[in-house]
Amino acid sequence: MAGMMVFCTRSLLSRRSSSPALRHPFVSLLSRQISSEADSIVDRLKSSGLLRTQGLIGGTWTDAYDGKTLKVQNPATGDVIANVPCMGGRETIDAIGSASETFSSWSKLTAAERSKYLRKWYDLLIVHKEELGQLITLEQGKPLKEAIGEVSYGASFIEFFAEEAKRVYGDIIPATLPDRRLFVLKQPVGVVGVITPWNFPLAMITRKVGPALASGCTVVVKPSELTPLTCLAATELALQAGIPKGAINVVMGNAPEIGDALLESKQVRKITFTGSTATGKKLMAGAAGTVKRVSLELGGNAPCIIFDDADIDVAIKGAMAAKFRNSGQTCVCANRILVQEGIYEKFATAFSKAVQSMQVGNGFHEGVVQGPLINEAAVHKVEAFLEDAVSKGAKILVGGKRHSLGMTFYEPTVVTDVKNEMLISRDEVFAPVAPLLRFKTEEEAIHIANDTDAGLAAYIFTSSMQRSWRVSEALEYGLVGINEGIISTEVAPFGGVKQSGLGREGSKYGIDEYLEMKYICLGNLSN
Repeated sequence: MAGMMVFCTRSLLSRRSSSPALRHPFVSLLSRQISSEADSIVDRLKSSGLLRTQGLIGGTWTDAYDGKTLKVQNPATGDVIANVPCMGGRETIDAIGSASETFSSWSKLTAAERSKYLRKWYDLLIVHKEELGQLITLEQGKPLKEAIGEVSYGASFIEFFAEEAKRVYGDIIPATLPDRRLFVLKQPVGVVGVITPWNFPLAMITRKVGPALASGCTVVVKPSELTPLTCLAATELALQAGIPKGAINVVMGNAPEIGDALLESKQVRKITFTGSTATGKKLMAGAAGTVKRVSLELGGNAPCIIFDDADIDVAIKGAMAAKFRNSGQTCVCANRILVQEGIYEKFATAFSKAVQSMQVGNGFHEGVVQGPLINEAAVHKVEAFLEDAVSKGAKILVGGKRHSLGMTFYEPTVVTDVKNEMLISRDEVFAPVAPLLRFKTEEEAIHIANDTDAGLAAYIFTSSMQRSWRVSEALEYGLVGINEGIISTEVAPFGGVKQSGLGREGSKYGIDEYLEMKYICLGNLSN
């Protein structure tokens, strides 16, 4: 885990912006109004009991042992929402011990019993989806409607795996000798270390914890230090659902210390991680010491290929959804939009018009479809990518700068004449910036799309059934959307190839990541 950032001693989000708009009286007034609205929501969340600000070890809400805290801030304002414990190795070791102790009883429950607990948890998540959505918007920034949608999506994994728990089937193998019987059992891996990112603070938790608990595992969760409050609220609801103390433990703070404790522990049998490819590689290397199983959902560089026979309206709608959801801050966002030369200019014009109509602002305001970026570092990254692209001949059609709202708000952006060698084509921009690349032939599009170490998601827009099959089979990606920009669902497997990760989440395949197969040979039955 070396190289992961330590957040205990400094602010998570710079309250300074280079935008001169911050000095404008109107912007200052707007910022005060936003802060006042946020304070009111925080008060309501406190009253509901869902604003938890401590870690959870063995069913007890716990501060950091040394008293250190870190700030959780609203990316739309920079205001501090809450202070949470900055935990480290000692707390993580205790959380692992608690999970290991509870594993012995939780794993022995019948699948039907575990299913009932998970179903109760799902019901509570749905009952409180408005409050959870508000919490997501507060600490992550996405529009409230989108945040509530994440709650429904995240809860769907708990519902799905509540049922899937009862479908963990083994096998009877035809015997090789008359007096033998051969069996295959599936049993839970054990204690699982769960490490999640900030961009989907609920769904990335439930997509991992759901199948882990369903299979009989127990977990130690490390949410992102940027967005821990949603995880803590969901965990509170898990306790209310009756899930036993110690089955879910939550620690946050000093990422290297927490990561090292998880990797070095022989009690932790598996690590599941969503985040950057660089960190995923470090986790793989660290897991080798104790030969842990790993599931990794890492970075993407998703191509969105629009052929000249595509329905332009469908392509624009799909590309908008694939690119700008969560302000472009998802691993399956369309990072490169490849447009065939016959419709390139027509698409660029129509797409830019649609992008210009997007309303940017505080996620709690009606009509807003794009919130802020997560922090100042994210803005600097966008600026560096665009500077590189423009210096190499790209042209900005729409946007290309910080929004007049200041802080970490950034204008939805369309860039044309982008080349495959530009930085913006080689790495995830993780922002509301849509680079348009031109291609001539189907073969060229496939080559450009596959010319990357990533292989998570890809999108195709075409009216040709034959082409849709040819191209989707040729693309080196774990997920392919055809004439559709949002394809994630709890019933289908989610994961990548190449350096985008290992394993799959969601669907009937997702629970296998938390199970071991055991072969049993029963012999001498003729005696």
